Amino acid sequence: VQLVESGGGLVQTGGSLRLSCTASGSVSRVNVNGWFRQAPGKERELVAAIGRGGSTYYAEFAKDRFTISRDNAKTRLSLQMNSLKPEDTAIYYCASEEGYWGQGTQVTVSS
Repeated sequence: VQLVESGGGLVQTGGSLRLSCTASGSVSRVNVNGWFRQAPGKERELVAAIGRGGSTYYAEFAKDRFTISRDNAKTRLSLQMNSLKPEDTAIYYCASEEGYWGQGTQVTVSS
């Protein structure tokens, strides 16, 4: 199973980005369900997650700005990020319930 993120980039403060994560390979039992991020010198942290039934969880910093969504097959995960701030600069990773991780996509927010 491989998870591949896309959609990162450079954006100005207040801008938006939409991250996508697609699972490939033996995905019949894969449930891609979370976005994490890691800023330089900091530990990786959970950004948002989505449960099997569609319930969502957001870290405090992501509430009201980020939206997580997933397709019905549970193999494609998205993260809509609005009102971005310089402190959102990090590498963003998607992950699956089974422990698979993507390689990450860089998000840089300029002030």
